[in-house]
Amino acid sequence: MLPRLLLALTPVLFTPLAHAAVDCANASDQATMNQCAGQEFKAADKELNAVYQQITNRLKDNADSKKLLVSAQRAWIGFRDAECKFSASGVDGGSVYPLIYSNCLTEVTKVRVEALKQYLKCQEGDMSCPVPGA
Repeated sequence: MLPRLLLALTPVLFTPLAHAAVDCANASDQATMNQCAGQEFKAADKELNAVYQQITNRLKDNADSKKLLVSAQRAWIGFRDAECKFSASGVDGGSVYPLIYSNCLTEVTKVRVEALKQYLKCQEGDMSCPVPGA
């Protein structure tokens, strides 16, 4: 009975170790570098979603513009994914693939974040900007 209990509790007992903070500044093995690159992309994606949400909130009274934004964002996601698959294709199947792929996702996402942020800087009356000023 006790061995079964210990086996059942093993994931609970060791989970905190698995989720311990990773020192990305000093990552020295491929698995850690891959994990850190994934975390960096996750942070960039979180910022992207926050900026996107701000824009959709400003477009709440304009269903047509909101629909165009959604369409553009979906097309951009398709581009991002295809671009990064191509960018990392030279190392496809290798242990460095997740690092190269995640780094691409991060960089392309950061560019998109900056592009979307420009829409949040629109001035009232700017006819060339599809997002109303705050």
